[in-house]
Amino acid sequence: MKKIAVFASGSGTNAENLIKYFTNHPSMEIPFVLSNKAGAGVHARANALGVPSYTYTKEEFTNGTVLKFLQENDIQFVVLAGYMVMIDDEMLEAFPQRIVNIHPSLLPKYGGKGMHGDRVHEAVVAAAETESGITIHYLNDEYDAGDVVFQAVCEVLPTDSPADVATKVHALEYEWYPKVVEQLVQSL
Repeated sequence: MKKIAVFASGSGTNAENLIKYFTNHPSMEIPFVLSNKAGAGVHARANALGVPSYTYTKEEFTNGTVLKFLQENDIQFVVLAGYMVMIDDEMLEAFPQRIVNIHPSLLPKYGGKGMHGDRVHEAVVAAAETESGITIHYLNDEYDAGDVVFQAVCEVLPTDSPADVATKVHALEYEWYPKVVEQLVQSL
């Protein structure tokens, strides 16, 4: 059984979707969710689905405790789902091309530090873009600059609000993120 760790900082809708997708999977599982925020909604979502969730401190992340926890639990792949902390070099080296993130735009557009969630959708609408979408990418040592694994596109109408764009982008996230993660983990 290949084990996937999910990291999340927020409400956890993508984490919940991933957990549901991999529940009862014949060869992959999500044994737990990790978060840097004790009050994050992801804890309630994970626990409601019977998946333990843990909060760690900044010190535990930087001193290697989190990495050691992943290694002791035989994690083979790491998925970021609304995770708002830069992954350090030590973890990148421990999981080369085995950490992915999902970004709510067609990178390289609207990526980088501080570009997440509604900020991205507001920028897309302000620029009068005709399309947006999702990018699933490997992590490297720069925000949203790792190798692109997958992109999916949605139309942006001139009448769309940022909330409209968000709805379309979320639908793409929920449809594609679990499938792409499954393909990547199968190739390990």
